[in-house]
Amino acid sequence: MRGRQRVASKDHILGQDKDENLASVRIQNAKPCWWHSFRHVLVASLSSFLYGYHIGVVNETLESISIDLGFSGNTIAEGLVVSVCLGGAFVGSLFSGWMADGVGRKRSFQLCALPMIIGAGMSATAKTLWGMLLGRLFVGTGMGLGPPVVALYVAEVSPPAVRGAYGALTQIATCLGLMGSFFIGIPSKEIVGWWRICFWVSVVPSAMLALFMEICAESPHWLFKIGRTTEAEAEFEKLLGGVHVKSAMVELSKADKGDASDTVTLSDLICGRYFRVMFIGCALFALQQLSGINAVFYFSSTVFESFGVPSDIANACVGICNLVGSVIAMILMDKLGRKLLLLGSFLGMALTMGLQAIAASSFASGFGAMYLSVGGMLLFVMSFAFGAGPVPCLVMSEMLPGNIRAKAMAICLAVHWMINFFVGLFFLRLLELIGAQLLYTIFGSFCLAAVVFVKKYILETKGKSLQEIEIALLAQETS
Repeated sequence: MRGRQRVASKDHILGQDKDENLASVRIQNAKPCWWHSFRHVLVASLSSFLYGYHIGVVNETLESISIDLGFSGNTIAEGLVVSVCLGGAFVGSLFSGWMADGVGRKRSFQLCALPMIIGAGMSATAKTLWGMLLGRLFVGTGMGLGPPVVALYVAEVSPPAVRGAYGALTQIATCLGLMGSFFIGIPSKEIVGWWRICFWVSVVPSAMLALFMEICAESPHWLFKIGRTTEAEAEFEKLLGGVHVKSAMVELSKADKGDASDTVTLSDLICGRYFRVMFIGCALFALQQLSGINAVFYFSSTVFESFGVPSDIANACVGICNLVGSVIAMILMDKLGRKLLLLGSFLGMALTMGLQAIAASSFASGFGAMYLSVGGMLLFVMSFAFGAGPVPCLVMSEMLPGNIRAKAMAICLAVHWMINFFVGLFFLRLLELIGAQLLYTIFGSFCLAAVVFVKKYILETKGKSLQEIEIALLAQETS
């Protein structure tokens, strides 16, 4: 009897061990809860909101600013108020990678909020054109620092299963910033000095970014890279939950081991062993801008007004299409994957740019030209928003190796700002010289070139950890 009890007891213990092992396997295979990391990404998205807000804040207010500061009718001065931000953003972008690696992602967000607060205050209190330009330059520097750091942070703190949705969330924040600046700026044409309020309003989200980032998690990848392993484990616990810390650390050590001691120079990035991945990143951002998207954003009001549509309705329609496309991207990013969305987006942009080229030709006239031009423009914006808008920043922050990720993103986005500046600078001049039909055809050709480029060079990163992506790229380069 006692022997039977011992056997039964032994079988019971073995059964318990087996159940515990199965439970352990289930926990390891379970996906981390998205809620743990969501609040950290949401705070980081304030940087994207500010980027959108400051891009759009002068659209509705530029006329009243020029009257109050005494440069009304001076198109060069008006152009400088708009474009000096891009110069500041280029400079800020160049330094963002070194800053993110030097002080970490959290402190970088706080440092990018500082020039936005100072610049907004200077713009709001400006008495002369030069005061306004200096304020816009400060704001632009903060705008340039923000996007690379947001891309890094989202890639490094997000669970693989929702990383795509979080990347699209930052694009939605940018859209909300653009739309927010538009709606806040509407009274500026009726209320004297309202444009000053529009600049002061931006201080609130900037201060929120600086304050709330203090209680957010630091990037575990950055902490591990500089040898602060214990702190990296603590941050993983905040972001993924305690049961996933061990597996996350094991995964992190696969590719990032030794990165801290691996000194990367600028020559390594531009013409050394990282040339291929840097070429992919810079070319992708260049093609994004050469698609003509910012020409459409900057000058959509002119197209609408030529058909008798008021500028405020035009801006609202463009903003809604941009937002709808971004929401579609958030829903589909982790289901269809980055590469498929990019291919569909650039192909859709090529087709809709073709509609605008037809509208500008002699084949279309009257209402037909209006429907093709306006409809093509809105569909173009929506096509951009569900792929070519949010995906490049996300996919490059995933594809770039951990030891160069921050600096490489800084250089890639500096290329973005440079192409953005020249497209905005020469668009109207080219429109006069070669006409809308040929110019839209050139933009459409760049969209088709982007389809071929994405098909050949972009790696699908959906559902993969950053280390798995890095290993896959290494194997691809070796082969």
